[in-house]
Amino acid sequence: MSKMPRWLLACALVVVSGLSASVVHADLPDTVARMKPSVVLVGSYSATDSPRFGFRGSGFVVGNGNFAVTNAHVLPDLGAGGGGRQLAVQVWTASRQWSLRLATVEFLDRAHDLALLSFEGPGAPPTVLAKNGPREGAAVAFMGFPLGGALGFSHVTHRATVSALSPVALPAPTAGALNARNISQLRAGAFNIIQLDGTAYPGNSGGPVFDPETGDVVGVINMVLLKGTKESALSHPSGISYAIPVEAVERLLGR
Repeated sequence: MSKMPRWLLACALVVVSGLSASVVHADLPDTVARMKPSVVLVGSYSATDSPRFGFRGSGFVVGNGNFAVTNAHVLPDLGAGGGGRQLAVQVWTASRQWSLRLATVEFLDRAHDLALLSFEGPGAPPTVLAKNGPREGAAVAFMGFPLGGALGFSHVTHRATVSALSPVALPAPTAGALNARNISQLRAGAFNIIQLDGTAYPGNSGGPVFDPETGDVVGVINMVLLKGTKESALSHPSGISYAIPVEAVERLLGR
């Protein structure tokens, strides 16, 4: 049998390499299916409320499967006793149903508006945190529950592009332009945020921003802390979406 010509062998290697790459990287629909069990509802629970679960925002599972990350501002104000209300998350199970779990706040990072929760019961599939944040121009996706129960607590995914990486707090041109939130953020220390061209809605806060191919989490959607600092001077907000970088999540878990 004659040997394969070198040019033909080279072409075959290119084809095989292309096939291998397609196996390693999943399409977004596959990534979405894999991410759903890791993205949770965050809110409050009371047996006397109607409905019993009060939705507040989104979150995602980390660590050993019994921890979740969300925004600090998503946490319900339970007050003194909270009228029997308790912090709770709902986990999407293999039977395609929501399972309510009581939760506890483990750590708060007010400067980055992040919270680490632990929840009872069987663990859920944890997300994988990216080793590095996204580059400008990178394609990403984010998942959560925009508008909460208005859409029936369905996982909703949006595509986006990283438009910019910029400081969370911009220096005010004059002292009179500073507000309490600007001052607090500047004292806590400036950090870069992820600016997205995709539109996030109320309910998306706390949800993960992830690589569409690998599912690795690169950030956390935030619609309160960042609009209060970046767009406080705008009379007509731009509608740009922001996310806290994954490095802040890593530091939260490191505690």
